[in-house]
Amino acid sequence: MKTIKCIIVDDEPLAISLLENYVRKIPFLELVFSAENPITALEYIQNNEADLIFLDIQMPELTGINFMKIVGEKKKYILTTAYSEYALEGYEHNIIDYLLKPVSFERFYKSAEKARERFPADESKEDTYFFVKSSGQQHRINFADILYIESIKDYVNIRTTQNEYILLNTLKSMENQLSERFLRIHKSFIINLDMVKSMSAKKVIVSELEIPIGDSYRANLLEKLK
Repeated sequence: MKTIKCIIVDDEPLAISLLENYVRKIPFLELVFSAENPITALEYIQNNEADLIFLDIQMPELTGINFMKIVGEKKKYILTTAYSEYALEGYEHNIIDYLLKPVSFERFYKSAEKARERFPADESKEDTYFFVKSSGQQHRINFADILYIESIKDYVNIRTTQNEYILLNTLKSMENQLSERFLRIHKSFIINLDMVKSMSAKKVIVSELEIPIGDSYRANLLEKLK
């Protein structure tokens, strides 16, 4: 799963604190730098890696629009502002999204999902593990250890051979990040095909666990297990 390196640029300390808290809650975002002064952020970008910038539009020393003109399209942006009239000008710079303050976490999460769609997984190498944030800690999960992933409302439960990890995410997002050895077989389940022990018309056995097969997913599963 690709981690998106994020920068927050906003002249309001409370706004930065709120966005920092939101970023830390989302497994596929990694906060690498925050700045109240856009000039400081420009200096950081010149010498460090970053993928996505959460950028306030109206700042005293340098506006967000001028900031984007300097940095250019080599970075992607999500704009934040309390003034909706700036939205149209922002979209002229091909940004990912526009967030109107005060920003709710629900709206922020949807924006983060839009960003993830613009950062496809790196196919030049085969990853064997990824990290997730669960219970306030970072956990390394090996793909080979995953039994299944279950959707539980706004969360997913990643069940491995040794542990379970509950995190804020969607099954669709997980599905897009996994290799071809993982398959969605139900509206609520993705399984590791390498862990399947047996199969009947309505369920598969993964380790010693029974996972239901959705009617619309059965044909694809049979094809994969040939």
